[in-house]
Amino acid sequence: MSELYTDVSFKISKLVTSSYSTSFSIAVKFLQSDLRKAIYSIYGFVRFADEIVDTFHNHDKKFLLQKFEKDYYEAMDQGISLNPILNSFQETVKKYNINDGLIRAFLNSMKIDLSKNDHTTEDELNEYIFGSAEAVGLMCLKVFTCGDDTVYSELYLPAKKLGAAFQKVNFLRDMKSDTESLNRRYFHETIGKSFNENTKNKIIDDIEKDFTASLPGIKKLPENARLGVIIAYSYYKRLLIKIKKTPAEKLLTTRVRVPDYIKILLLIKASLSRKLRYV
Repeated sequence: MSELYTDVSFKISKLVTSSYSTSFSIAVKFLQSDLRKAIYSIYGFVRFADEIVDTFHNHDKKFLLQKFEKDYYEAMDQGISLNPILNSFQETVKKYNINDGLIRAFLNSMKIDLSKNDHTTEDELNEYIFGSAEAVGLMCLKVFTCGDDTVYSELYLPAKKLGAAFQKVNFLRDMKSDTESLNRRYFHETIGKSFNENTKNKIIDDIEKDFTASLPGIKKLPENARLGVIIAYSYYKRLLIKIKKTPAEKLLTTRVRVPDYIKILLLIKASLSRKLRYV
């Protein structure tokens, strides 16, 4: 394959990442350079699939998602795709030996978004979170561990917990758009009930347990990946603190965000903590 085309494909994945998520882009910049391209390609893949199910309202979402999946597997077979996002992703999947089960789990969660509005049981929610977040975190972990199966197995559960924590924070942050624009309710605790402080605090307690369980794994990450993950962890922890201080009823009418100056302070704090070996 043309080296120039491959390079352009990864640059487009990077552009997608920076365009859709400033916070994630900042964290990725603190990964070692050889890991960045791979993480950009993973983000580009999951971002485009998510974009299909969340925003392409005037198009046949089911058809587009099926085509996206079909085109990906054709790219895997052919070793190339004229879709630069799929092209860079298939390169990463092969280089880091990312398990196809993770990719199928992710795509399954995207299909669930097209067919199910409410997750009425804990099992349904857990299935969705595994595909939409934990599986993506495990794809990244394959990159971070660079083929070391022993380290990957050791960090597997903490990585799942971190992915789950991130996703649940996103659910709380995006409750307004999820309920108003997409008519989705992810937390089974809210189905058929009003969202109140007790429900919010119960969900937050669960998220805090996930964060606590993930921290030992973050500390054991390879040196070239640790700081970037610490920065993402710090950002989401701060976002959760702000959500915790926000009344439940207000979460249904506004999207909570962390101001840019706080993000900069978190970045500095994470960098100093890393240098001082606190994490």
